[in-house]
This record gives sequence, C-alpha cells and structure tokens, in this order.
Amino acid sequence: MIYDSILGTIGRTPIVKLQRLAPAGITLYAKCEFFNPASSVKDRLAIAIIEDAERTGALKPGQTVVEATSGNTGIALAMVCAAKGYPFVATMVETFSVERRKIMRMLGAKVILTPAAERGTGMVRKAEELAAKNGWFLANQFRNPANPAYHRSTTGPEILSDFVGRRLDYFVTGWGTGGTMTGVGEMLKLARPEVKIAVAEPENASLLAGKPFAPHKIQGWTPDFVPAVLNRTVADLLLPVSDAEAIAAARALAAQEGLFCGISSGGAIAAALKVAREAPQGSVLLAMMTDTGERYLSTALFEGIADGSDIEP
Repeated sequence: MIYDSILGTIGRTPIVKLQRLAPAGITLYAKCEFFNPASSVKDRLAIAIIEDAERTGALKPGQTVVEATSGNTGIALAMVCAAKGYPFVATMVETFSVERRKIMRMLGAKVILTPAAERGTGMVRKAEELAAKNGWFLANQFRNPANPAYHRSTTGPEILSDFVGRRLDYFVTGWGTGGTMTGVGEMLKLARPEVKIAVAEPENASLLAGKPFAPHKIQGWTPDFVPAVLNRTVADLLLPVSDAEAIAAARALAAQEGLFCGISSGGAIAAALKVAREAPQGSVLLAMMTDTGERYLSTALFEGIADGSDIEP
C-alpha cells in the first residue's frame, strides 16, 4: 500500500486470537491498537479532533495546538501536528513515564510538566490557561465530541465488520478520555445488542463504581474526574483491576502470546480474563489493547527485568 501521508495509515488495526491465556472453552480476541502509526489507539482521537477543527475553522493554518495528556494522546497529536504543520504543546503530570515526553519532543512538540499533587485536573487546567493566554487551539479530548464520534465511525464499524457472521458476547475496554468506551459501546449496542460491554477501571480509582480517586499505575486509564464525553450507560459490567493484575497480564501477553503491550492493555486483558472465568462455555470476548510496551520502559512494567547478560543454558 502507498499513502500520501502517515496519517492515512491510522485505523483498520488487526484483531488477534489469544492462544494460551484464555480459559478452556472461551475464545478471547484482542484488537491491537498499537498497529496505528504512533502505536496507540489515541491516533484515532488525534486525527479526529484536528480534522474536525480544520473543517469547522476552529483551527487556523499554523496555529499552535495544546492539550493535556498522560502521554499517548500527546504523542498522537504530536504526530498529526507534525504531518500537518501545526506547532504542538503538551501539558503532562510529572509522574508519567519519561519516554513519553521524549517521543513527543522527537515529534517536534514542547512538553510542560505539571505537579503530581494536582493530578489530571492540574494538567487540564494548565492547558486551558495556555490556550486562553496565547490564542492556541485547545484539543480538549475529554470534552470534544469529535473524540467518541470518530470511534463510532471507525473503531466500532471495524469490529462489526470483522465479526460479521461470527459470535461475539463481550467487548472489554478501559476508559481514559471515554472516547473508545463511548463510541464503540454505542455502536455495538445499536448493531449487536446481545454483546455485553465490560468496562475496566483501576481498583484504586473505580470512579464509575462510585469510589474516590487514588493514584494508580495504569497510565492512560481513569484521571481524577469523569470526562464529559463518556457515556456511562453503555457499561453492562464494571470490573476493578489492580496495578499488579494489569502488569502481570501485560507480561504474560508478551511472554506467552508474543504481544508486547503496555500496562493499560494488560489491564484490559486482566479484566477480560475475569469475565471469561464467569462466562458460559463457548463465549467469545474481544478486548482493546491500547498501546505498545515501549511506552513503559521506565515504569513498574519493567521492574526486575535484567539488562545484563543472561546465564548460558
């Protein structure tokens, strides 16, 4: 395939059957969003918001784009802005992995860190302040309706197309901005109402379950607020996932399935395995795998992983 721009390669990500982790009698698939060009599901969000803003005139040629991000949205926006010729500035809580900052800077972005004590709310507030002060375009991923709309028009239909004539009982996803959960969930409920939407949350921050926020290690999942674009009604099941469960699942996916993914993808698979253990025999599950493990080299995902020579067998 030949494309005019890297942006033409966004979407149409593969669905892969897990061979070893699923319980007997259960089929578990993963939609591998790290096949997007900037290696995460947030590539969809980025192209959606920028092209919507271009169509409406909200984003002018050469105008700076600014957004609050845990990393993947910032990387995706940095890629899209680089390809289209817009300067990009990311605001980001200082505790998120350093490699995310470096990738954004490699893509031409500037990164402004906000204090850990201010959590996600602080980085959002900083982005809003910078937009107002400088006349920049605020991507506003947590409120922008273009976010879930793109998943309604791409991710959801991709899944429906891939499962034409095939059984699908559960769709499992986490939530960060709410775009994937909302857009895909709404499409599946419309076209395949028999499919149950299972939504995973950090055990320490199960906001949809009514619990207070506490810090967690599942980067990209669940800021300290519920985004405006998130449609709570699509969730049929809410599943808490601990940091340890998410990390263990991500490591198992790499070592046993050859799927090198991040902690949030591990969290989705950990949640899917919880569903699988209670599901009727023959059930078919699809889980979202949101990004690559290379975003997590400095995090708990790689703690204890040796970097020297192994002992010869």
